Amino acid sequence: MNEPWIDWARELQFLAQAGLTYSKDPYDLERFQRIREIAAEMVSHQTDIPLSKVTELFCCETGFQTPKLETRAAVFQEGKILLVQENNGLWSLPGGWVDVDQSIRDNTEKEVREEAGLAVMAERIIALQDRNRHNTPAFLNGICKVFVLCQLVGGEFQANLETVASGWFDQDSLPPLCEDKTTAEQIAMCYRAAEDECWQPEFD
Repeated sequence: MNEPWIDWARELQFLAQAGLTYSKDPYDLERFQRIREIAAEMVSHQTDIPLSKVTELFCCETGFQTPKLETRAAVFQEGKILLVQENNGLWSLPGGWVDVDQSIRDNTEKEVREEAGLAVMAERIIALQDRNRHNTPAFLNGICKVFVLCQLVGGEFQANLETVASGWFDQDSLPPLCEDKTTAEQIAMCYRAAEDECWQPEFD
């Protein structure tokens, strides 16, 4: 998924969607629709994913295409960082897609509450990252990951649909990570930010 053709397919999809959004001429609209189909066909051909599935995931939006937003919370207690265990057994920082009616702060606090059962206060931004530059495998859609340092208020883990457990971990004794969501390098960045009162947010 890191091959150059993926970038070409993404750009074709982006140009086609912009054309379908702003063009008025019916012939141009037909051409842009065909460009969008070609982008999906490229992905399907190279990955063996059924064309219908690629179209559903890759060519489903309308309007000007922008990256999706995802928040990840960095919560510390006695020098250890909070991680939640996914249903697949791997661990990550609590977080997820930003709901359309939530701010970055609200969404960060909500995700910790839902996934770990904890109340936190979002305090400051650690980093804004282009997901595909830091996490694998690469996604077809652009995603901006927002890492937020949070202060623990209280609470305890509650059973939920997204996670099966939560825990506090030292930086040098991390469990197996769900690297499409959280990497050891991203956790190390959160540790550095927590220890530096003058931390300047990193961004791509």
